[in-house]
Amino acid sequence: MSDTPTPKFLGENSRLPSSPEEAELDYVPNPRAGALYLVRFAAPEFTSLCPVTGQPDFAHLVIDYAPGETIVESKSLKLFLGSFRNHDGFHEDVTVGIGQRLFDEMKPKWLRIGGYWYPRGGIPIDVFWQSGAPPEALWLPDQGVSSYRGRG
Repeated sequence: MSDTPTPKFLGENSRLPSSPEEAELDYVPNPRAGALYLVRFAAPEFTSLCPVTGQPDFAHLVIDYAPGETIVESKSLKLFLGSFRNHDGFHEDVTVGIGQRLFDEMKPKWLRIGGYWYPRGGIPIDVFWQSGAPPEALWLPDQGVSSYRGRG
């Protein structure tokens, strides 16, 4: 038997948390804790609510991190991101808040998040945050999301 804890949400029916504060992120030991590598999560259909109009805002989020002692369990991350569907927040607050919470709880060697928000009022807003300078030997691919181009 392994001493690795079973993630709380894995294999269980799970309801979407009603708020990001209610959402529980689950972390497990990193099986390659001594290695320097990058993990990427992409959420191309992320949704939150405009705090002014209450209308949905849509974004393509890209989260890159270099794990330390733990890694985030993907189902708990999916539930956490889904909890923003009924959450009011400006693009900047939502994007940076997600990055900071992951960094504070998971304690990776490095983390960055890109929030590529679809236009609201005719203006696309892209928000970027990182925890600091990346580790020297870490390979950083482009996040792969083009800037909004509209009709031309």
